[in-house]
Amino acid sequence: MTLLTDLLTVQYLPFILIILIIAIASIGIALYITKKIKDMPEGTPKMKEIAQYIREGSQAYLKRQFKTILIIGSIITVALALGIDYAIHWRIGEFSMVFGAFLIGMGCSLIAGYIAMYTATNANVRTTNRIKEEGMSKALKVAFNGGMVMGLAVVGLSLLAVTIMVLVVSAVIPSTDVGVVLIEGNIIGLAFGASFAALFALLGGGIYTKAADVGADLVGKIEAGIPEDDPRNPGVIADNVGDNVGDIAGRGADLFESITGQNIATIVLAISLFIVADSTLDEPYDIYAILFPLVACSIGLIATIIGKYFVRGKDTDEPWNILVKGLYSTTIISAGFLLLICLVMFRGMGGAAWLFFGAAILGLLASLVIGIVTMYYTSERYRPVKTIADATESGPATTTIAGLSVGLESTALPVIIMIVAVLGSYFLGYAAGDMTGVISAENGGIFGTTLAALGLFSVCGMVLSLDGYGPIVDNAGGIAEMAELEAKVRDETDRLDACGNTTKAYTKGYAIATVALAAILLFEAYSEVVEREATALDLSLSNPWVLAGLLIGALLVFVFTAFALRAVGSSAQDMITEIRRQFRDIPGLKEGNEGAKPDYARCVDISTLSALKHMILPGALVIITPLIVGFSMGAEAISGLLIGSIITGIMMALFLNTGGGALDNAKKLRKKFRDKSKAETIEAYNAAIQGDLVGDPMKDTAGPSINVLLTLVLALCLQFATLFALIIY
Repeated sequence: MTLLTDLLTVQYLPFILIILIIAIASIGIALYITKKIKDMPEGTPKMKEIAQYIREGSQAYLKRQFKTILIIGSIITVALALGIDYAIHWRIGEFSMVFGAFLIGMGCSLIAGYIAMYTATNANVRTTNRIKEEGMSKALKVAFNGGMVMGLAVVGLSLLAVTIMVLVVSAVIPSTDVGVVLIEGNIIGLAFGASFAALFALLGGGIYTKAADVGADLVGKIEAGIPEDDPRNPGVIADNVGDNVGDIAGRGADLFESITGQNIATIVLAISLFIVADSTLDEPYDIYAILFPLVACSIGLIATIIGKYFVRGKDTDEPWNILVKGLYSTTIISAGFLLLICLVMFRGMGGAAWLFFGAAILGLLASLVIGIVTMYYTSERYRPVKTIADATESGPATTTIAGLSVGLESTALPVIIMIVAVLGSYFLGYAAGDMTGVISAENGGIFGTTLAALGLFSVCGMVLSLDGYGPIVDNAGGIAEMAELEAKVRDETDRLDACGNTTKAYTKGYAIATVALAAILLFEAYSEVVEREATALDLSLSNPWVLAGLLIGALLVFVFTAFALRAVGSSAQDMITEIRRQFRDIPGLKEGNEGAKPDYARCVDISTLSALKHMILPGALVIITPLIVGFSMGAEAISGLLIGSIITGIMMALFLNTGGGALDNAKKLRKKFRDKSKAETIEAYNAAIQGDLVGDPMKDTAGPSINVLLTLVLALCLQFATLFALIIY
């Protein structure tokens, strides 16, 4: 009898059908919204021309990037087919399709990024035109709907891929202890493939966007003295393309792998905690524990779709006040749905169902509070950014110092909130396990932490929608400037863009929280698998292999960050050289003479080639290091490596994301006080620009890439856990 036989009984089949219907419906709604956006008018011929430049540049980059990822991925696929699949078949004699799961995960991650980018490059110009024709509130709805496509498509695609993979693998593997262990090994390949593609998509996109941004700003704003998004700047199209390939396509792939990894980690833990540990397949809670993360993800999608209709307001309203209605309504609806499924799926457990619900709510609240804390440190209304803005009066050095100090300070509160969420959810789960006797109290505590992560991820669709909104309105403002639309239109795009900075700050805080909890889940899953395979495991700090692994894990984060920042610097140098050449060699370009046109395509091409070249080394480092450590030093060293990389990675990501965001908004604050008749305000603004140029690769390249680094390393080690467990010194 296979596990699928259990899943397709009358008791569980309705849940599976609900999951599949919601996943398919969310993808269908995303495609419908995309079609509605495409049916809207694009505006003037000049607006259409600029939008087409951005669209073609984005598609050209993704085409080359996908080709590079597929080549590297093919090599890994062969290694998995010859390595893990053969090892499983040789050791146990059972069917394995790890390489197939890897390919599906990689492909879905790339598709998620492409769908998000395609919609964004069609929504940007229509947002600009809607401002011109109908006003701010209508334009905000277009941009938000463009982001909503990313939210629904990414979450729906992840949910569909994981569910189908579980069903397919369950159909061919027996429901015995060996069988469920093999199910773990096969579905983990999906998370590994998704994380692999996301690392290169986010890293490459981040290098591209910040190289173009730094080059365009340094030469255009500071050296040439022309405004942001001025059509005379040769790097301006590449800069706008970067918003789409980095902040949209890269982020879509990033969140796809986070959601996929979290769902798979929860399923692996459910198998370990309920089935393997207790060997009670006849108990309904075993199957419910496997289905719970997928059901929770489904109800999050429903809450997101309902929350969409709360995003409405007037032209006189603040854009953030309009958008936050959707976020808060989705949070409340998700909480209600979480309570419902806890009471339904854990019925018969009495008060334990309420304790499990409490654990999920802790994760949901943690996501909100961390997002608010991140906004405090990056908003121009509060002390941290104002401190940096004041420091610009002394020059770029003090500006950068102030920004770095804010970034370091900003790690404290989010980490404390994560500690409270993890410990609180653990003790609630512990009490639930102790109360029911279905699982041990300790296993109940571990399951409680998984529920906290599920609660946090339940609003992922709405947060992704807000994340996609930011780059769309940023592009809309650039199109308005390059198309030389009236000042009123540009003022309104500036309002939307200012709100976009707020949404990006919030979503970056949320992203770190999701990665932190997903990383903890993946590590717990790794520990369960290794301890099951190797009974003599010693994870104490007195073990030199564990200590060595800790140091290597911390070192991996620092070296990866160095490579990512260096990649931006090297790529930016190429862009700076080209932009300077065009200003020098094209007569009348800087002055804006008629007939003097920059070569936008050349800058796009340079940024593309440079980003693809420089993403290989840091990406390879993340994949090769754990394999070398695992096969040479064993499972104990890998445990240390994972702990070291999680702790260091979370801190580093918080520092880079928040510090970089604070420097960016300090520049925007300084811009408001710039007076061209007063030299000191111009100098302070230039210092703020240079501080922002330091912060940009921190918050948009290195910081987000660390998020994927953590999930990729954990997914890779979880995939190879059974082989690493054979090596114990």
